Amino acid sequence: MRDLLVTLLVFGSLPFIFKRPPFGVVMWIWISVMNPHSQGWGFARTFPFAAVIAGAIVAAMFLHKDKYRLPAHPVTWVFLAFMGWMSVTSLFSIHGVDVVTQQWIKVYKIFGMTAVVMMLVRTRQEIEWLVWTVVVSLGFYGVKGGLFTLRSGGNFRVWGPEGTFIDGNNEVALALVIVIPLMYYLIGNVRPRWAKGALVGAMLLCALASLGSYSRGAALAIGAMTTVLWLKSRNKLPLGALLAMAVPFLVLLMPSQWHERIDTINTYEEDTSAMGRINAWRMAFNLANDRPLGGGFEIYDGQVFARYAPIPTDVHAAHSIYFQVLGEHGWLGLALYLALGVMTWRTGAAIVRQAKGVPELDWALRLATMLQVSLVGFAVGGAFLSLAYFDVPYLLMAAMVATRLLVARQTAPRRRPMARPLGRHPEAGADTGVAQA
Repeated sequence: MRDLLVTLLVFGSLPFIFKRPPFGVVMWIWISVMNPHSQGWGFARTFPFAAVIAGAIVAAMFLHKDKYRLPAHPVTWVFLAFMGWMSVTSLFSIHGVDVVTQQWIKVYKIFGMTAVVMMLVRTRQEIEWLVWTVVVSLGFYGVKGGLFTLRSGGNFRVWGPEGTFIDGNNEVALALVIVIPLMYYLIGNVRPRWAKGALVGAMLLCALASLGSYSRGAALAIGAMTTVLWLKSRNKLPLGALLAMAVPFLVLLMPSQWHERIDTINTYEEDTSAMGRINAWRMAFNLANDRPLGGGFEIYDGQVFARYAPIPTDVHAAHSIYFQVLGEHGWLGLALYLALGVMTWRTGAAIVRQAKGVPELDWALRLATMLQVSLVGFAVGGAFLSLAYFDVPYLLMAAMVATRLLVARQTAPRRRPMARPLGRHPEAGADTGVAQA
C-alpha cells in the first residue's frame, strides 16, 4: 500500500511540475530528504523516483516560458568553484578516476540538483515551500523518534531511515538538530493555536529523538544551537522559560546509560571510537600536507591509512565534515567549503540588516536568523560526522540566497541598486514577496 501511494503521488505530481517547475522543488526535497519510498516493503524501495522527478524538473524548465538561471550572488560562485574543484581532485585522486567515479556522480547529482533549486526558488511562497518540505520531511522522523524514546524510556537508540544519508543514529540526530530552528520560524507563520502548539510539540519531540540517538556530537550541537537560538530570538523571556523547563525534563528523562555515554565526552582519551576519529583526522591532515590536491574520494582504506595515519591499522571514516573535505580535496577544497559557510552566514546578516524595521520583510528577517541558527547546529555537529555532502545544508543555503535577492529587490527604492539574478524573474508582491497572479 505504501509503495503504491508513493508511486501515485510522484507520477501524479508530474503535470503540476510541468505547469509550474518550482513545484518540482517540493517533490524533489520530499523524495531526496524524507525518502518516503524507504518506508515501503516492495518495488518502491528501489524504484528511481528521484531520477523521474529530476528529469521532469529539467524538462519543465526548458519548456517553460520563464528563463531560469543561477542567481548572480557570491555564494553561487563559491558553490560552483567548490563543485569544479571536486572534479579536479577526482581527476588526480590517489586511487584513480575509475575508483572515485561512482562517488563523484553521487555528489554531483546532489550539487547539480541544488543548483536547480537555486534557479527555481525565487519568491517568498517558493522559499516557504522549501522550508515546509524540509520540516515535514525531517520532522516526520523526529516526531516518530521522539515518541519512540518516550515509549521506551530512552533505553533504545533512535536510528534514521535505512539506506539514506541519515540512516545512522548520529546522522539522524544532526538532521533533527538542523530542523528545530526552522520549526521555530514557522510558528510565526501559522495563526491557529493548535498549529503553533503542534510545531512546539514537534520541536520538543525532535530534540528528544536527537537525545535518544545517544549521539555525543548531536548533544554538543543541540547545546550550541539552543544557545544561539535564544540569543537571536526576539522573545527571549518566553523562549528562555520554555527552554528552562524543557531541557532539564528531556535530560532527566534519559536513562543512566545515556548519561554514561554523554559523559565520555570528558574522557575521550579512554574511548576507542573517539580516538579512532582523531586518528582519521590526523590521516587527513597528513594527506593534505603531502598532496595539495587531496586524495579525492574513497580514501578511507588500509592503503591510505598505512601511508598517512599515526595508527595505520585503525581505519575509520573521516567523522568530520572539515577533515572529510580536507582529506579528499586538500587545503584549497577546505578553504572553499569554509568560505561557502561563512558567506552564507554573512548573507543572512545582510538580510537582517536590510529587513530590520521593514514590516513587510519581517518574515525574511526571522527566516534568515533561523537559517543561521540551523547552520550553527550543522557546523558544530558536523565536526564529528562525515556529512560534507548532506543535501539539507545546501538547500538552506539556496533558501538564504533566494531570500537575500528578494529582499534586495523589495528594498531597491530605499537604497542603491544591487546585482540581481540573471534572467527574467517574476515580480514580487508588494506586501508578501509572493509572485502576483
